[in-house]
Amino acid sequence: MKAVEITKPGGPDVLAIVDRPMPEPGAGEVLIAVKAAGINRPDCLQRVGAYPPPPGASDIPGLEVAGQIAAVGEGVTAWSVGEAVCALIAGGGYATHCVAHEGSVLPIPGDLSMAEAAAVPETFFTVWHNVFERGGLKGGETLLVHGGTSGIGTTAIQLAKAFDARVIATAGSKEKCEVCRDLGADHAINYREEDFVDAVKAVTDGHGADVILDMVGGDYISRNYSAAAIEGRIVQIAFLNGRKAEADFSKLMMKRLTHTGSTLRARDAAFKARLAAELKSSVWPLIASGRVKPVMDTILPFEDVKAAHARIEDTSHIGKIVLEMR
Repeated sequence: MKAVEITKPGGPDVLAIVDRPMPEPGAGEVLIAVKAAGINRPDCLQRVGAYPPPPGASDIPGLEVAGQIAAVGEGVTAWSVGEAVCALIAGGGYATHCVAHEGSVLPIPGDLSMAEAAAVPETFFTVWHNVFERGGLKGGETLLVHGGTSGIGTTAIQLAKAFDARVIATAGSKEKCEVCRDLGADHAINYREEDFVDAVKAVTDGHGADVILDMVGGDYISRNYSAAAIEGRIVQIAFLNGRKAEADFSKLMMKRLTHTGSTLRARDAAFKARLAAELKSSVWPLIASGRVKPVMDTILPFEDVKAAHARIEDTSHIGKIVLEMR
């Protein structure tokens, strides 16, 4: 099969398309003939040597795919050869074939194309777990989403609105703020022009955000404490501005805040299967009806993987970047 290999730690130029042996599905696994693969920032971190795959996972980057079942392993009864699916995987997505655990595989919802379906698993699994489970967002509460036009951000805005929450998003331009509002955000804050803490307090009449989804880190950590409501929940999923910060922890105590976080890639198959079942029940109908959908930035041929990585590291992109097997 054809696959993308990281030849050494570095920029997009270290990615190379090579021939690899075809993987075989083990017990409880399926082999997917990949038609499209999503690009995510963790792939870039792996490329530079900062996010190695967990034990037992493929060294080929790629955490989400869409395609057709090509073979099933021992004991698999839920899937049959030829079915169109999308899947969350721990690695191996940048290839013409990859193996996935049967519990992390889902039917393609509605009439999504393969490219659109490949843009769903990583972001929807991440948002569902972090916003609704760890963050405990409920209808009527306010969610603050940093990076509102990222793949995670566009998904979080739509899902939060679908479950009757109020949404405030931050973004870095007038155009991006307009995209956030078009997706349903009640307020969009251009962080280059105004302080998001002051803006959040202003639009919530001083209440603050009940849940904050943060992928920025750095000085945002202390500022999130200021922007959070009493009993607020802050969920950390990345550190684009750095993983170390100074913070006034008295705010954590006085406001009775919860600051939590998670990574998805290393979680076990049973955990991911549970999330998949919840998504199929609670979210897949929203996608099938068109109420929620992946926001697509760029669809590139598999051979242009270097350009895809350059694009995701360019802060001008809006939504998901996907590789397509053509």
